Amino acid sequence: MAEEFYVRYYVGHMGRFGHEFLEFEFRSDGKLRYANNSNYKNDSMIRKEVYVSPSVVNELRRVIQESEIMKEDDKLWPMPDRVGRQELEVVLNNEHISFTTSKIGSLADVQDSKDPEGLRVFYYLVQDLKCLVFSLIALHFKVSPGVTTLP
Repeated sequence: MAEEFYVRYYVGHMGRFGHEFLEFEFRSDGKLRYANNSNYKNDSMIRKEVYVSPSVVNELRRVIQESEIMKEDDKLWPMPDRVGRQELEVVLNNEHISFTTSKIGSLADVQDSKDPEGLRVFYYLVQDLKCLVFSLIALHFKVSPGVTTLP
């Protein structure tokens, strides 16, 4: 039986446009769920679900393992505030972590924290995960703009 695996990331805030957030999760069966809610200029919520291949899940597991995020602790990380919050939950190889921190604007925020090494691991892992998810969603749901065929 395959090891249990789950990843969920959330970043969001309450602002003048309401609850704006980005959230995604991967399950061990390859299901990727994605939601992006931005009410800016009356945008509507985007929700997508897709199944990724076992090789994508294995690569995701490898990225998480190599980041060593499972060794970190968020007790010294900045608490969520009016600017927003981030959450990362991972279940990997019978280990479970759940982190919560404020939104991180830049690496300067990481350096100025009480745990710059641990928060840097979190920051870079989140960047990698978001890049992967955005790529997968863009590739899977690509809509061709009005293509004109030549005679």
